[in-house]
Amino acid sequence: MEDAKKCLELTPEESEAVSRVVVPEIRVGKGPSLYDLFATTGIRVDQVEPGFAVCSFKVPPRLTDKDGNLSNGAIANLVDVAGASLIYVTGLPMNVSVDMSISYVSKAKIDDELEITSKRLGQRGGYSGTSVLMRNKATGEIVAEGRHSLFRSPAASKL
Repeated sequence: MEDAKKCLELTPEESEAVSRVVVPEIRVGKGPSLYDLFATTGIRVDQVEPGFAVCSFKVPPRLTDKDGNLSNGAIANLVDVAGASLIYVTGLPMNVSVDMSISYVSKAKIDDELEITSKRLGQRGGYSGTSVLMRNKATGEIVAEGRHSLFRSPAASKL
């Protein structure tokens, strides 16, 4: 238990960095959300076809771990966003993630340029499946590969 506590303690430098974080005021329906500002800023769409998309993403310091590597949580978020974007349909109820499976193959460092390729695998009823591959553009090395299953209720929600 003591090891866990030590792992979670902040150094004076980390504490100072956290104290300088400025969170913009969020007004619902008035511009981007905190999620948009923090997690999805910087994704550039390079190519879109039905059931297929290629995006670029430069690893920002805000999404890295203490060693300067793109965090596993950020990779999972990118798999979620890239996969869900392929099956999003304006005017229909939102898709809900049912399952994600991610293989973390190698590291991505701050300022590495990633190519994110998303493919729609198929749909049966309200279920859809996507595949997402993240690759370092400079080296071609695979950073992560994910599969993402989503569900959309065919009936309109009563919420």
